[in-house]
Amino acid sequence: MKHPLFKLRRATLLALVLTLSAIPGLMFSTAAASAQQLTIKPVAEKKVKQLPAGPLFWTIEIFPLLAQAQAGAGATGLAAEVSGKAWLFTLGPKGAPSAGANRVAEIGPVPLVTAPEYLLRINHAGGPPGVKTPVHTHPGSEAFYVLAGRLGQRTPHGVTYADASQSMNGHGPDTPMVVFSDGMTDLDQLVMFVVDATKPFSSPANMP
Repeated sequence: MKHPLFKLRRATLLALVLTLSAIPGLMFSTAAASAQQLTIKPVAEKKVKQLPAGPLFWTIEIFPLLAQAQAGAGATGLAAEVSGKAWLFTLGPKGAPSAGANRVAEIGPVPLVTAPEYLLRINHAGGPPGVKTPVHTHPGSEAFYVLAGRLGQRTPHGVTYADASQSMNGHGPDTPMVVFSDGMTDLDQLVMFVVDATKPFSSPANMP
């Protein structure tokens, strides 16, 4: 008959072996997520010579049809179809909702840049938990609206988060940042930019 202490040691050793055998897979999963980057797809953009006067906000609206969103787009409005919905993104002062539209968010005041020409761009971006962008800057500002998952953004000002159906305002031009998927499910987000059109849209950077 085996001594009880021998049985205890054998059970402990077996548990340790099982734990260690699981670590390489966990390490591989973590490393794979770290090696990936967010998927980014531009869905609309336009260049303008002038922005509206005063404090500006990104207004996000949903229309029944894309044609209606396109018809409602003014000089600083961009219409796009994303995830089966017709969206209108307008950079301008606060105002009443567009006729026939459902207002989703109003983000701002947006940090602005002075430029001879401006690029307005809408990106559809996302990825599984753990993916992130390299440290980078933009010659302007970006704002976010989260469709699903959890968004994180690290800048020299700290780390901020936004969950599904929440928005996040951006920082001023040339702010170093890392954007990452922080939730338990895939991040799905819309990103709105107003930048200096005469400069590179994105540049590598170092985080102070």
